[in-house]
Amino acid sequence: MKSFEETLAEYDYEFDPALIAAEPASPRDSAKLLVYKKSDNITFFDTFANIGKYLPKGTVLVLNDTKVFPARLHAKKKTGGKVEVFYVGEKRGNILAITNHFLEAGEKVFLTEKIWFECLGKEDKIYTLKPSFPIKDVQKIFMKYGETPIPPYIKNTKLSETQLREKYQTVFAKKTGSVAAPTASLHFTKRLLEKLKKQRIQIEFVTLHVNLGTFAPLTEEALKTGKLHKEWYEIPEKTAKALMQAKKGGRLIIAVGTTAVRTLEQSRGKAGSGETRLFIRPGDKFNFIDGMITNFHVPKSSLLMLVAAFVGHEKLFELYREAMKKDFRFFSFGDGMLLY
Repeated sequence: MKSFEETLAEYDYEFDPALIAAEPASPRDSAKLLVYKKSDNITFFDTFANIGKYLPKGTVLVLNDTKVFPARLHAKKKTGGKVEVFYVGEKRGNILAITNHFLEAGEKVFLTEKIWFECLGKEDKIYTLKPSFPIKDVQKIFMKYGETPIPPYIKNTKLSETQLREKYQTVFAKKTGSVAAPTASLHFTKRLLEKLKKQRIQIEFVTLHVNLGTFAPLTEEALKTGKLHKEWYEIPEKTAKALMQAKKGGRLIIAVGTTAVRTLEQSRGKAGSGETRLFIRPGDKFNFIDGMITNFHVPKSSLLMLVAAFVGHEKLFELYREAMKKDFRFFSFGDGMLLY
């Protein structure tokens, strides 16, 4: 049996840091597109705006309509020391957060004189913080004082907070709850979605709220247990019915992004909500989707393993090498790939 380090090494690769996209393509659908058709073992290179050329009529694209909110706050202790508070959830009228400095039980951190959080305790790396305002106002407070939490590998972005709130958000974002965008969906414009509908491509929505675990390094525990961080998802009744009809009709179901992949594979397309810790890796079978749209992922990540499970380890890195030769842009704001 391979060690944790040996397994991680299999999903490591070298890349030129200049390939990391610091901002999205403009317009969004002008991003580059790599298409890999498994059945014919054929690769195409194009522009994302032309993705409809490669999708048969009747294909169902399943998108994640989660909405990113500015989850990072800059607060101060009574002593004046600065503390970064990163929202990760709520529990019994309090918020759950990660901070960059240790907090004592009973200690308060302030946004203003009247807006503060009191530390009730800590479990693992997560603090429970009691707000000085009703929990129902959390999103309003974060919208006013928070910052958009872009991935740590995007250094020195030139985008202002106002620009980030627009650009690190899908054009169809609807349900607030994510601390990171479902980035494969950032390539879609309203114009492209309308164009796809006219080409008889069906658009359906699910929700998965991305949490901080998406940025966390893969752990040995995750590899042993086969479980990732928890993320909440929901499939509406309307979407479930459409998916079942598509299945019966033998139409392709393409998940847009690894978040949509995990949602559909966890639920098998059935209506309902819950939490998923699904970790898809080589050796696992896909039981519901026929393909996916995804970006180019960071080395040694669970996302890289998920895509490798679909196309094969060797093929995945072959595609990555081809993309690098053609100067594709990588990671969250980077270019996309269609695999089916």
